This record gives sequence, structure tokens and C-alpha cells, in this order.
Amino acid sequence: MQKYSIGHVAIIPDGNRRWARAKGKSSWMGHAEGAKNFEKILNKALELNVYCLSFWGMSTDNIEKRESREVQFLLKIFSKTLLRALQNKDLKENDVRISILGEWRNRFPKKLVDLGEKIIDETKDRKKHIVNLLLCYDGKTEMTQAFQKAIVSKKDFISPKDYLWTRDLPPVDLVIRTGGEPHLSVGFMMWDVSDAQLYFSEKLWPDFTPDDFESAILDFKKRERRLGA
Repeated sequence: MQKYSIGHVAIIPDGNRRWARAKGKSSWMGHAEGAKNFEKILNKALELNVYCLSFWGMSTDNIEKRESREVQFLLKIFSKTLLRALQNKDLKENDVRISILGEWRNRFPKKLVDLGEKIIDETKDRKKHIVNLLLCYDGKTEMTQAFQKAIVSKKDFISPKDYLWTRDLPPVDLVIRTGGEPHLSVGFMMWDVSDAQLYFSEKLWPDFTPDDFESAILDFKKRERRLGA
């Protein structure tokens, strides 16, 4: 059986827009740098033998409340990122399955939805690693819908986990948030992070390097996890 250095790492990549403003660039250019950095961190995660990497790419608020031009730019970034993932030989050689969770199917343009469905389908039989993209994701919405579905099911034993978007994923071991603001947001993966360790970095996401990611993993491995005991 494959032995992993860590089971599940979830990333809240905060700070793209602040990074851009600090450099006198338009806010969405920070998202472009953030997308490049995601690919670097993903490569490091595979190198460190992380089984599952969850990455929060867009919240529901992002698509509803931000300027239209910025949202359109983000959608183009997602499209380019998914296309590169489809063509990425390293992901195929590392047997990486791509999962996309959230309300993206209802909120993204059809062409982008079709691309998302394509990469999910083409990687569905890969088993060694999972890359989980959270797009149009809101943890409160996820939990609310899970309870609603559980109640409607009328089963004698109800576990909300069975109805979460993340139902096929393992519990989160480590949450990494960049950007210098030590908090979670809108119920981020609230069921799955219930026993997770937290790691907060002062660095804005585009400045968070693969070495920083490795340091976070090493810090986690030094910690004693009591899991409520």
C-alpha cells in the first residue's frame, strides 16, 4: 500500500489582489501570478507525496460581488489552468485525479463547464493522488445542502458527510492560509477540517514558495495530534 507523507492538505490562497496593488498592477494580475504559483505548489506537493491537495480557487462571493472584468479574467485563468492540466504529462505519470467541487456547474459559462467535466472524466480512474479544486465554493452552502439532502433521504442513520461535495475525500490534516490574516472563511470545508491543524503564513499567495510549502509540511509533521483525546 502506498505510504503518504501526509493525507490531505487544504490551501486558502489569500493575498493575490494585495500583492498586485503593492506592485502597482491591476488586481486581476495578482490572480495570474497566483495561478502560476498554484502549479509550482502542486508540483512540490507531488514531490512530497501528498495524497490529496485541495485548493480554494474561487468563493461564491467572488463571482457575485467582484467587478465583472475581474471575474471574467478569473474564468479565463481557470480555463487555461484546466487545459494545461489536461495536457500535463507529469499529472498523468503521477496518476493524479482532478476533482472540482462547488457550484461551478451552475455559475460558469457552458464552455468552461464542459472543460471541467472533460478533465474530471479523463482523470477519474487515476488513484495515486487527488487534486481538488474548490470553485464557486461556500462551506455554509455545502453544509446546508448536505443536511437538506440527508433529511429528505429518510435514512435511519444519517451522516452529513455522505451528502457533502467532499464526500469522496479524506479528512483534512492541514489547512494552510496565506496572506497574514489567521482565520477561516465562510465555513471552509467545516466538516472535513474539524480535526485539522492550521498553518498561517504572513506571505501573500504569489510570494508563497514551494520551499514555504515544504516548511509548512515539516512543521505539521513535528506536531503532536491528539484528535480530541
